[in-house]
Amino acid sequence: MRVIAGTARGKRLEALPGEDVTRPTIERVKEAIFSSVQFSLPGATVLDLFAGSGQMGVEALSRGAKRCTFLDQSREAVAVITANCKAAAVFDRSRVATGEALSFLAATKEVFDLVLLDPPFHHGTLAQVLPLLEAHLAPGGVVMCESELDAVLPPVAGTLVLAKQYRYGKILVTRYEKEEQV
Repeated sequence: MRVIAGTARGKRLEALPGEDVTRPTIERVKEAIFSSVQFSLPGATVLDLFAGSGQMGVEALSRGAKRCTFLDQSREAVAVITANCKAAAVFDRSRVATGEALSFLAATKEVFDLVLLDPPFHHGTLAQVLPLLEAHLAPGGVVMCESELDAVLPPVAGTLVLAKQYRYGKILVTRYEKEEQV
């Protein structure tokens, strides 16, 4: 696993062994996600929820995001995220935390321009998390969700509107956009 583009391009990143704690995003899916959001990345504030190895947030920082908050409930994963941020020289723009996603979203006051979601598959987690993101997404903000192909996701979650879905083998990537308030 490596950083695809930006200041840390080519930097190899570590991941926990096995898929019981983390499931790293495959490169073609990662490239597609970042192609979709490339023009909104410079200066963006990013949340990498269910961060795993942190590769998605590191990629965002490498491509010009201003800062990224990484959250995972596994202490082992958080140690890997911290090491990857340091290895990619983006740790100074990172906040790495251990915690459960729903509790974090209920407690935080932060607002993000881009949220990257790659929760454990087959648990219905996205349907629980999406409504909570509304309060933490800037107007015009984007949520990129990675899920299993047969995941049933709502067309609307508050002011978040499903804008597009992409299929990559057994992976479904869903883009939500926050409606601008008039």
